[in-house]
Amino acid sequence: MHDKKNEKHQDDTKNSALGKKTSYEQSYNPKLLYQIPRAAKRQEIGVEPDKLPFKGIDLWNHYEVSWLNQKGKPIVAMAEIYYDCASPYIVESKSLKLYFNSFNNTKFTSGNDLKEAVQKDLEKIIGSDVHVIINELNQFKNIGILSSFDGECIDLLDVDCDTYMVEPSYLKTGSAIVEEFLYSDLLKSNCLVTNQPDWGSVCIAYKGKEINQEGLLKYIVSFRNHNEFHEQCIERIFVDIMNHCQPESLTVYGRYTRRGGLDINPYRSTEKVNIQDLFFRLVRQ
Repeated sequence: MHDKKNEKHQDDTKNSALGKKTSYEQSYNPKLLYQIPRAAKRQEIGVEPDKLPFKGIDLWNHYEVSWLNQKGKPIVAMAEIYYDCASPYIVESKSLKLYFNSFNNTKFTSGNDLKEAVQKDLEKIIGSDVHVIINELNQFKNIGILSSFDGECIDLLDVDCDTYMVEPSYLKTGSAIVEEFLYSDLLKSNCLVTNQPDWGSVCIAYKGKEINQEGLLKYIVSFRNHNEFHEQCIERIFVDIMNHCQPESLTVYGRYTRRGGLDINPYRSTEKVNIQDLFFRLVRQ
């Protein structure tokens, strides 16, 4: 049944710009935005839309934002966009790139006018509140760039890896109760539609029975040939750890490298989300 839903979803995406040679629009066009429902992929991992086992946001950074002022002079900026993971839809990343590029030859009176247009258009697509910050470069606030997540890196563990499709049976626990912040830079999966590689780092913070680190690393590596969107991968990791390790608390934060000027950073947690703690960049971003 889930496979049929997946096939239907992939058939539906054929009507979008995904995986096709596309001409860039020369003027502002919100019709370029393409929505993807969260429900079908969540049902695959046993998550019901009205009973989410996590809280969280999807945080996007866009590094290639430009428009024209009233005199036709280009303005360049960066954008931060985030919305709650309880929204019924996500926005497809290529469609967001094409949408932003439709501003390149469009006049706006100010960055705030652009922000209001983006917020209105995305809220219509996402189906919930969207927060948009447009940072012109001459007004840009300092965002810290970190070499890695805080915590213990598990990537130096000497493990044999031969499974590159998701294998949650690697997730095992001991009896000791611990509180750990573990991270890996070896997360790699593929776009659900285009099969392009998605590269990322993932932090797993938890309290509960100690998770076997070798098994956790092999589990993360097993995403290597898996096809799913960024948000779906992070939710799958969260649900698999909850099901197999049953921690008292759990946070999974993925920060992916950019493609087409966009990076996507899904955050899922059993705990309350502190938005301000999430505004940083890793060195690969």
